[in-house]
Amino acid sequence: MSLPSLPPRNPRLLDLERLETLIGSGAVDTVVIAFTDMQGRLQGKRLHASYFTDVVLDHGVEGCNYLLGVDVDMNTVSGYAMTSWEKGYGDMEFVLDYDTIRLLPHVPGTAMIQCDLVDSDHSPVEPSPRTILKHQLRRAADAGFVALAGTELEFILFEDTYESAWSAGYKGLTPSNQYNIDYSILGTTRVEPVLRDIRNAMYAAGMNVEGAKGECNFGQQEIGFLYDAALATADNHSVYKTAAKEIAAAHGKSLTFMAKFNEREGNSCHIHLSLRGTDGETVFWQDGARTPLYDHFVAGVLATMEDFTLLYAPNVNSYKRFAAGSFAPTAVAWGLDNRTCAVRLVGHGASARMENRLPGGDVNPYLALAAMLAGGLHGIDNELELEPELVGNAYESDKPRVPQTLRDARDAFTRSSVARAALGEEVVDHYTNMADVELASFGAAVTDWELRRSFERM
Repeated sequence: MSLPSLPPRNPRLLDLERLETLIGSGAVDTVVIAFTDMQGRLQGKRLHASYFTDVVLDHGVEGCNYLLGVDVDMNTVSGYAMTSWEKGYGDMEFVLDYDTIRLLPHVPGTAMIQCDLVDSDHSPVEPSPRTILKHQLRRAADAGFVALAGTELEFILFEDTYESAWSAGYKGLTPSNQYNIDYSILGTTRVEPVLRDIRNAMYAAGMNVEGAKGECNFGQQEIGFLYDAALATADNHSVYKTAAKEIAAAHGKSLTFMAKFNEREGNSCHIHLSLRGTDGETVFWQDGARTPLYDHFVAGVLATMEDFTLLYAPNVNSYKRFAAGSFAPTAVAWGLDNRTCAVRLVGHGASARMENRLPGGDVNPYLALAAMLAGGLHGIDNELELEPELVGNAYESDKPRVPQTLRDARDAFTRSSVARAALGEEVVDHYTNMADVELASFGAAVTDWELRRSFERM
Protein backbone atom coordinates (compact mmCIF):
# COMPACT_ATOMS: atom_id res chain seq x y z
CA MET A 1 0.00 0.00 0.00
CA SER A 2 1.41 3.39 -0.96
CA LEU A 3 1.17 6.22 1.52
CA PRO A 4 -0.34 9.59 0.60
CA SER A 5 2.33 12.29 0.46
CA LEU A 6 1.92 15.96 1.32
CA PRO A 7 3.79 18.11 0.43
CA PRO A 8 5.08 16.62 -2.85
CA ARG A 9 8.43 14.88 -3.13
CA ASN A 10 11.41 17.23 -3.06
CA PRO A 11 12.47 17.99 -6.67
CA ARG A 12 16.18 17.84 -5.73
CA LEU A 13 15.87 14.14 -4.97
CA LEU A 14 16.78 11.85 -7.85
CA ASP A 15 14.70 9.27 -9.67
CA LEU A 16 16.16 5.96 -10.76
CA GLU A 17 16.57 7.06 -14.38
CA ARG A 18 18.56 10.11 -13.33
CA LEU A 19 20.72 8.03 -10.99
CA GLU A 20 21.51 5.56 -13.78
CA THR A 21 22.45 8.48 -16.05
CA LEU A 22 24.84 9.86 -13.42
CA ILE A 23 26.35 6.42 -12.96
CA GLY A 24 26.76 6.00 -16.72
CA SER A 25 28.57 9.34 -16.99
CA GLY A 26 30.89 8.54 -14.09
CA ALA A 27 29.52 11.35 -11.92
CA VAL A 28 28.35 8.74 -9.37
CA ASP A 29 30.61 5.77 -8.63
CA THR A 30 29.26 4.73 -5.23
CA VAL A 31 25.72 3.96 -4.06
CA VAL A 32 25.06 3.77 -0.32
CA ILE A 33 22.18 1.47 0.66
CA ALA A 34 21.07 2.39 4.18
CA PHE A 35 18.40 1.83 6.79
CA THR A 36 17.95 3.26 10.28
CA ASP A 37 18.57 0.86 13.14
CA MET A 38 17.02 0.77 16.62
CA GLN A 39 19.47 3.35 17.93
CA GLY A 40 18.66 5.76 15.08
CA ARG A 41 21.91 5.15 13.17
CA LEU A 42 22.26 4.63 9.44
CA GLN A 43 23.50 1.12 8.68
CA GLY A 44 24.06 -0.56 5.34
CA LYS A 45 26.56 -0.99 2.52
CA ARG A 46 28.58 1.05 0.07
CA LEU A 47 28.20 -0.48 -3.39
CA HIS A 48 30.25 0.14 -6.49
CA ALA A 49 27.90 1.85 -8.92
CA SER A 50 28.41 -0.75 -11.66
CA TYR A 51 27.55 -3.56 -9.26
CA PHE A 52 24.44 -1.62 -8.24
CA THR A 53 23.18 -1.31 -11.82
CA ASP A 54 24.33 -4.73 -13.05
CA VAL A 55 23.29 -6.86 -10.07
CA VAL A 56 21.41 -5.11 -7.26
CA LEU A 57 18.67 -3.57 -9.40
CA ASP A 58 17.60 -7.04 -10.52
CA HIS A 59 18.58 -9.22 -7.58
CA GLY A 60 18.50 -6.96 -4.52
CA VAL A 61 20.83 -6.76 -1.54
CA GLU A 62 20.77 -8.36 1.91
CA GLY A 63 22.28 -7.90 5.36
CA CYS A 64 22.44 -9.78 8.65
CA ASN A 65 19.36 -9.48 10.84
CA TYR A 66 21.58 -9.03 13.89
CA LEU A 67 21.60 -5.34 12.94
CA LEU A 68 18.26 -5.04 14.75
CA GLY A 69 19.48 -7.04 17.74
CA VAL A 70 22.70 -5.42 18.96
CA ASP A 71 23.64 -2.75 21.48
CA VAL A 72 25.38 0.55 20.70
CA ASP A 73 28.75 -1.24 20.64
CA MET A 74 27.43 -3.75 18.06
CA ASN A 75 27.58 -6.58 20.58
CA THR A 76 25.20 -9.48 19.97
CA VAL A 77 22.89 -9.69 22.96
CA SER A 78 20.20 -12.11 24.06
CA GLY A 79 16.47 -11.64 24.45
CA TYR A 80 15.39 -10.78 20.89
CA ALA A 81 12.81 -13.08 19.30
CA MET A 82 13.76 -12.27 15.70
CA THR A 83 17.50 -12.88 15.89
CA SER A 84 19.84 -15.01 18.00
CA TRP A 85 22.66 -17.56 17.90
CA GLU A 86 20.02 -20.28 18.11
CA LYS A 87 18.35 -18.94 14.95
CA GLY A 88 21.66 -18.60 13.16
CA TYR A 89 21.62 -14.84 12.55
CA GLY A 90 20.17 -15.06 9.06
CA ASP A 91 19.75 -12.33 6.46
CA MET A 92 17.05 -9.79 5.84
CA GLU A 93 16.44 -8.16 2.48
CA PHE A 94 16.98 -4.43 1.93
CA VAL A 95 14.01 -3.24 -0.14
CA LEU A 96 15.09 -0.07 -1.90
CA ASP A 97 12.74 2.90 -1.69
CA TYR A 98 13.34 4.75 -4.95
CA ASP A 99 11.55 7.80 -3.56
CA THR A 100 14.60 8.36 -1.31
CA ILE A 101 17.38 8.52 -3.91
CA ARG A 102 19.62 11.49 -3.18
CA LEU A 103 23.12 12.74 -3.87
CA LEU A 104 25.46 13.12 -0.91
CA PRO A 105 27.45 16.15 -2.10
CA HIS A 106 29.81 16.10 0.88
CA VAL A 107 31.01 12.61 -0.16
CA PRO A 108 32.50 12.60 -3.70
CA GLY A 109 30.67 10.61 -6.35
CA THR A 110 28.13 9.19 -3.92
CA ALA A 111 24.36 8.70 -3.90
CA MET A 112 22.22 7.13 -1.19
CA ILE A 113 19.04 5.08 -1.23
CA GLN A 114 17.17 4.34 1.99
CA CYS A 115 15.28 1.12 2.36
CA ASP A 116 12.76 -1.01 4.19
CA LEU A 117 13.55 -4.43 5.62
CA VAL A 118 11.76 -7.70 4.88
CA ASP A 119 12.33 -11.30 5.93
CA SER A 120 13.08 -14.22 3.59
CA ASP A 121 9.33 -14.72 3.10
CA HIS A 122 9.06 -11.03 2.08
CA SER A 123 7.05 -10.11 5.19
CA PRO A 124 8.03 -6.81 6.85
CA VAL A 125 10.59 -6.91 9.63
CA GLU A 126 8.22 -5.56 12.28
CA PRO A 127 10.83 -4.13 14.72
CA SER A 128 12.38 -2.02 11.94
CA PRO A 129 11.82 1.65 12.93
CA ARG A 130 10.77 2.63 9.40
CA THR A 131 8.23 -0.19 9.32
CA ILE A 132 6.85 0.85 12.71
CA LEU A 133 6.28 4.41 11.48
CA LYS A 134 4.76 3.27 8.19
CA HIS A 135 2.20 1.15 10.06
CA GLN A 136 1.04 4.23 12.00
CA LEU A 137 0.97 6.31 8.83
CA ARG A 138 -1.26 3.68 7.24
CA ARG A 139 -3.57 3.83 10.27
CA ALA A 140 -3.78 7.58 9.79
CA ALA A 141 -4.38 7.19 6.06
CA ASP A 142 -7.15 4.69 6.68
CA ALA A 143 -8.80 7.33 8.86
CA GLY A 144 -8.40 9.92 6.10
CA PHE A 145 -5.32 11.76 7.36
CA VAL A 146 -1.79 12.57 6.24
CA ALA A 147 0.81 13.39 8.89
CA LEU A 148 3.18 16.32 8.45
CA ALA A 149 6.16 16.75 10.75
CA GLY A 150 9.34 18.63 11.46
CA THR A 151 12.20 17.80 13.84
CA GLU A 152 14.36 20.47 15.51
CA LEU A 153 17.65 18.80 16.28
CA GLU A 154 20.37 20.43 18.41
CA PHE A 155 24.04 19.46 18.65
CA ILE A 156 27.19 20.66 20.41
CA LEU A 157 30.20 21.39 18.20
CA PHE A 158 33.76 20.87 19.45
CA GLU A 159 37.18 21.90 18.15
CA ASP A 160 38.47 18.38 18.85
CA THR A 161 38.47 15.61 16.26
CA TYR A 162 36.46 12.47 16.98
CA GLU A 163 39.71 10.54 17.35
CA SER A 164 41.23 12.94 19.89
CA ALA A 165 37.92 13.12 21.78
CA TRP A 166 37.87 9.32 22.02
CA SER A 167 41.47 9.23 23.24
CA ALA A 168 40.69 11.86 25.86
CA GLY A 169 37.74 9.86 27.15
CA TYR A 170 35.51 12.77 26.05
CA LYS A 171 36.94 14.87 28.90
CA GLY A 172 38.38 18.36 28.57
CA LEU A 173 37.00 18.95 25.09
CA THR A 174 36.98 22.48 23.67
CA PRO A 175 33.53 23.69 22.61
CA SER A 176 33.50 25.84 19.49
CA ASN A 177 31.96 28.69 21.48
CA GLN A 178 32.98 29.55 25.02
CA TYR A 179 29.75 31.27 26.09
CA ASN A 180 25.99 31.21 25.53
CA ILE A 181 25.37 32.18 21.87
CA ASP A 182 21.60 31.74 21.76
CA TYR A 183 20.47 33.70 18.66
CA SER A 184 23.94 35.34 18.46
CA ILE A 185 25.07 36.25 14.94
CA LEU A 186 28.64 36.78 16.15
CA GLY A 187 28.66 33.37 17.82
CA THR A 188 27.42 31.52 14.75
CA THR A 189 29.76 33.44 12.43
CA ARG A 190 32.62 31.89 14.37
CA VAL A 191 31.54 28.41 13.27
CA GLU A 192 29.88 29.38 9.99
CA PRO A 193 32.29 27.36 7.79
CA VAL A 194 30.91 24.14 9.33
CA LEU A 195 27.30 25.31 9.53
CA ARG A 196 27.36 26.58 5.94
CA ASP A 197 28.73 23.31 4.60
CA ILE A 198 26.05 21.34 6.46
CA ARG A 199 23.24 23.62 5.27
CA ASN A 200 24.32 23.60 1.64
CA ALA A 201 25.07 19.88 1.54
CA MET A 202 21.68 19.03 3.03
CA TYR A 203 19.90 21.37 0.60
CA ALA A 204 21.63 19.66 -2.32
CA ALA A 205 20.71 16.28 -0.78
CA GLY A 206 17.01 17.07 -1.10
CA MET A 207 16.11 18.82 2.14
CA ASN A 208 14.50 22.24 2.58
CA VAL A 209 16.83 24.08 4.94
CA GLU A 210 15.48 26.96 7.00
CA GLY A 211 18.65 28.19 8.71
CA ALA A 212 21.01 27.89 11.63
CA LYS A 213 21.05 29.51 15.06
CA GLY A 214 23.15 29.36 18.17
CA GLU A 215 21.82 27.78 21.34
CA CYS A 216 22.48 28.02 25.07
CA ASN A 217 25.15 25.45 25.85
CA PHE A 218 28.72 26.25 24.85
CA GLY A 219 29.19 25.32 21.19
CA GLN A 220 25.53 24.35 20.82
CA GLN A 221 23.83 24.89 17.46
CA GLU A 222 20.58 24.09 15.70
CA ILE A 223 19.97 23.76 11.97
CA GLY A 224 16.29 23.83 11.07
CA PHE A 225 14.40 22.28 8.18
CA LEU A 226 10.92 22.89 6.79
CA TYR A 227 8.14 20.49 7.70
CA ASP A 228 7.49 17.62 5.31
CA ALA A 229 5.51 14.42 5.09
CA ALA A 230 6.30 12.52 8.29
CA LEU A 231 8.15 9.65 6.60
CA ALA A 232 10.27 12.06 4.56
CA THR A 233 11.07 14.01 7.72
CA ALA A 234 12.26 10.87 9.49
CA ASP A 235 14.32 9.83 6.45
CA ASN A 236 15.88 13.29 6.19
CA HIS A 237 16.55 13.42 9.94
CA SER A 238 18.57 10.20 9.78
CA VAL A 239 20.60 11.35 6.77
CA TYR A 240 21.24 14.79 8.29
CA LYS A 241 22.38 13.40 11.62
CA THR A 242 25.00 11.21 9.93
CA ALA A 243 26.05 13.83 7.40
CA ALA A 244 26.51 16.54 10.05
CA LYS A 245 29.00 14.32 11.87
CA GLU A 246 30.81 13.52 8.62
CA ILE A 247 31.04 17.19 7.64
CA ALA A 248 32.25 18.22 11.10
CA ALA A 249 34.94 15.52 10.88
CA ALA A 250 36.04 16.84 7.48
CA HIS A 251 36.65 20.20 9.20
CA GLY A 252 38.74 18.53 11.91
CA LYS A 253 35.96 18.98 14.46
CA SER A 254 33.38 16.79 16.17
CA LEU A 255 29.81 17.20 17.31
CA THR A 256 27.42 15.32 19.54
CA PHE A 257 23.66 14.90 19.54
CA MET A 258 23.61 13.13 22.92
CA ALA A 259 20.75 14.34 25.09
CA LYS A 260 22.89 15.57 27.98
CA PHE A 261 26.61 16.06 27.37
CA ASN A 262 27.29 17.97 30.58
CA GLU A 263 25.51 19.76 33.42
CA ARG A 264 24.42 22.65 31.19
CA GLU A 265 21.54 22.58 28.70
CA GLY A 266 21.00 19.31 26.86
CA ASN A 267 20.38 18.71 23.18
CA SER A 268 16.68 18.64 22.38
CA CYS A 269 14.80 17.36 19.37
CA HIS A 270 11.44 19.11 19.51
CA ILE A 271 9.02 17.40 17.14
CA HIS A 272 6.24 19.33 15.42
CA LEU A 273 3.32 17.31 14.08
CA SER A 274 -0.03 18.01 12.44
CA LEU A 275 -2.60 16.14 10.40
CA ARG A 276 -4.13 17.11 7.09
CA GLY A 277 -6.84 15.49 5.06
CA THR A 278 -5.59 13.26 2.25
CA ASP A 279 -6.51 15.99 -0.25
CA GLY A 280 -4.68 18.64 1.80
CA GLU A 281 -7.49 20.23 3.78
CA THR A 282 -6.77 21.56 7.25
CA VAL A 283 -8.29 19.36 9.97
CA PHE A 284 -6.67 20.86 13.09
CA TRP A 285 -8.14 24.34 12.56
CA GLN A 286 -11.48 25.57 11.28
CA ASP A 287 -13.52 28.76 11.65
CA GLY A 288 -10.69 30.52 13.48
CA ALA A 289 -10.23 27.96 16.23
CA ARG A 290 -8.88 24.53 17.09
CA THR A 291 -11.08 21.66 15.99
CA PRO A 292 -12.36 18.95 18.35
CA LEU A 293 -10.23 16.50 16.36
CA TYR A 294 -7.10 18.52 17.17
CA ASP A 295 -8.00 18.53 20.87
CA HIS A 296 -8.63 14.77 20.84
CA PHE A 297 -5.27 14.21 19.17
CA VAL A 298 -3.36 16.29 21.72
CA ALA A 299 -5.28 14.65 24.57
CA GLY A 300 -4.21 11.26 23.24
CA VAL A 301 -0.55 12.25 23.07
CA LEU A 302 -0.72 13.51 26.67
CA ALA A 303 -2.61 10.44 27.89
CA THR A 304 0.06 8.15 26.41
CA MET A 305 3.10 10.29 27.22
CA GLU A 306 4.25 7.92 29.95
CA ASP A 307 3.47 4.84 27.82
CA PHE A 308 5.68 6.08 24.98
CA THR A 309 8.44 7.94 26.83
CA LEU A 310 10.78 5.02 26.07
CA LEU A 311 10.46 5.89 22.37
CA TYR A 312 10.97 9.61 23.05
CA ALA A 313 13.87 9.12 25.48
CA PRO A 314 15.53 5.77 24.63
CA ASN A 315 18.79 5.93 26.60
CA VAL A 316 19.99 6.16 30.18
CA ASN A 317 21.47 9.57 29.41
CA SER A 318 18.15 10.86 27.99
CA TYR A 319 16.68 11.34 31.46
CA LYS A 320 19.48 13.63 32.68
CA ARG A 321 17.99 16.25 30.36
CA PHE A 322 14.66 16.53 32.21
CA ALA A 323 15.56 19.29 34.66
CA ALA A 324 13.53 22.24 35.93
CA GLY A 325 14.36 25.56 34.33
CA SER A 326 16.28 23.94 31.49
CA PHE A 327 13.71 24.30 28.67
CA ALA A 328 13.36 20.50 28.81
CA PRO A 329 10.01 19.38 30.25
CA THR A 330 9.39 17.77 33.61
CA ALA A 331 5.57 17.94 33.64
CA VAL A 332 3.08 16.14 31.38
CA ALA A 333 1.03 19.19 30.47
CA TRP A 334 0.12 21.32 27.50
CA GLY A 335 0.08 25.05 26.97
CA LEU A 336 -0.39 27.64 24.26
CA ASP A 337 3.12 28.71 23.21
CA ASN A 338 4.37 27.67 26.66
CA ARG A 339 7.89 26.24 26.56
CA THR A 340 7.70 24.91 30.11
CA CYS A 341 5.18 22.23 29.08
CA ALA A 342 5.84 18.85 27.50
CA VAL A 343 3.38 19.74 24.71
CA ARG A 344 3.29 23.23 23.24
CA LEU A 345 0.59 24.28 20.78
CA VAL A 346 1.69 26.82 18.21
CA GLY A 347 0.45 28.35 14.99
CA HIS A 348 -3.03 28.87 13.65
CA GLY A 349 -4.89 28.07 10.47
CA ALA A 350 -2.84 25.83 8.18
CA SER A 351 0.20 26.20 10.48
CA ALA A 352 -1.58 24.92 13.60
CA ARG A 353 0.51 22.12 15.08
CA MET A 354 1.60 20.49 18.31
CA GLU A 355 5.20 20.47 19.49
CA ASN A 356 6.41 17.54 21.57
CA ARG A 357 9.26 18.87 23.69
CA LEU A 358 10.11 15.57 25.37
CA PRO A 359 12.53 14.03 22.81
CA GLY A 360 16.24 14.76 22.96
CA GLY A 361 18.91 14.75 20.28
CA ASP A 362 19.40 11.00 20.77
CA VAL A 363 15.86 10.15 19.66
CA ASN A 364 15.05 7.78 16.81
CA PRO A 365 12.73 9.94 14.66
CA TYR A 366 10.75 7.01 13.23
CA LEU A 367 9.92 5.66 16.68
CA ALA A 368 9.05 9.05 18.16
CA LEU A 369 6.76 9.98 15.27
CA ALA A 370 5.14 6.55 15.41
CA ALA A 371 4.52 7.01 19.13
CA MET A 372 2.99 10.46 18.65
CA LEU A 373 0.70 9.16 15.92
CA ALA A 374 -0.29 6.13 17.97
CA GLY A 375 -1.09 8.34 20.95
CA GLY A 376 -2.92 10.94 18.89
CA LEU A 377 -5.00 8.37 17.00
CA HIS A 378 -5.85 6.77 20.35
CA GLY A 379 -7.18 10.16 21.42
CA ILE A 380 -9.22 10.56 18.24
CA ASP A 381 -10.62 7.02 18.31
CA ASN A 382 -11.74 7.42 21.91
CA GLU A 383 -12.69 11.12 21.66
CA LEU A 384 -10.52 11.94 24.68
CA GLU A 385 -11.25 15.29 26.25
CA LEU A 386 -8.39 17.76 26.34
CA GLU A 387 -7.77 19.10 29.84
CA PRO A 388 -7.54 22.89 30.33
CA GLU A 389 -4.28 24.43 29.23
CA LEU A 390 -1.60 25.05 31.81
CA VAL A 391 -0.97 28.75 32.25
CA GLY A 392 2.27 29.72 33.96
CA ASN A 393 5.28 27.69 35.01
CA ALA A 394 4.76 23.96 34.40
CA TYR A 395 7.93 23.18 36.37
CA GLU A 396 6.11 24.29 39.53
CA SER A 397 2.74 22.73 38.67
CA ASP A 398 1.06 19.71 40.21
CA LYS A 399 0.85 17.93 36.85
CA PRO A 400 2.10 14.34 36.51
CA ARG A 401 5.85 14.11 36.08
CA VAL A 402 7.72 12.83 33.07
CA PRO A 403 9.32 9.42 33.84
CA GLN A 404 12.60 10.09 35.60
CA THR A 405 14.61 7.04 34.56
CA LEU A 406 14.94 4.62 31.69
CA ARG A 407 13.65 1.86 33.97
CA ASP A 408 10.47 3.84 34.74
CA ALA A 409 9.89 4.41 31.03
CA ARG A 410 10.65 0.78 30.21
CA ASP A 411 8.09 -0.47 32.74
CA ALA A 412 5.40 1.92 31.49
CA PHE A 413 6.01 0.91 27.88
CA THR A 414 5.98 -2.85 28.43
CA ARG A 415 2.74 -2.79 30.45
CA SER A 416 0.96 -0.36 28.12
CA SER A 417 -2.14 -1.82 26.51
CA VAL A 418 -2.23 1.15 24.11
CA ALA A 419 1.32 0.48 22.94
CA ARG A 420 0.65 -3.22 22.46
CA ALA A 421 -2.57 -2.57 20.55
CA ALA A 422 -1.03 0.10 18.32
CA LEU A 423 2.48 -1.24 17.74
CA GLY A 424 1.98 -4.97 18.28
CA GLU A 425 3.30 -7.44 20.82
CA GLU A 426 6.45 -8.16 18.83
CA VAL A 427 7.51 -4.51 18.68
CA VAL A 428 6.81 -3.79 22.35
CA ASP A 429 8.72 -6.87 23.45
CA HIS A 430 11.61 -6.05 21.11
CA TYR A 431 12.09 -2.50 22.41
CA THR A 432 11.52 -3.57 26.00
CA ASN A 433 14.48 -5.88 25.52
CA MET A 434 16.50 -3.02 24.06
CA ALA A 435 15.88 -1.08 27.26
CA ASP A 436 16.79 -4.10 29.37
CA VAL A 437 20.10 -4.43 27.51
CA GLU A 438 20.94 -0.77 28.12
CA LEU A 439 19.96 -0.94 31.78
CA ALA A 440 22.08 -4.04 32.33
CA SER A 441 25.06 -2.46 30.58
CA PHE A 442 24.81 0.75 32.58
CA GLY A 443 24.27 -1.16 35.81
CA ALA A 444 27.54 -3.02 35.26
CA ALA A 445 29.57 0.12 34.48
CA VAL A 446 31.79 1.88 37.01
CA THR A 447 31.36 5.60 36.41
CA ASP A 448 33.74 8.54 36.87
CA TRP A 449 31.39 9.77 39.61
CA GLU A 450 31.92 6.57 41.59
CA LEU A 451 35.68 6.69 41.16
CA ARG A 452 35.94 10.31 42.28
CA ARG A 453 33.83 9.71 45.38
CA SER A 454 35.14 6.30 46.35
CA PHE A 455 38.70 5.65 45.19
CA GLU A 456 40.39 7.33 48.16
CA ARG A 457 37.67 8.40 50.54
CA MET A 458 35.63 5.24 50.95
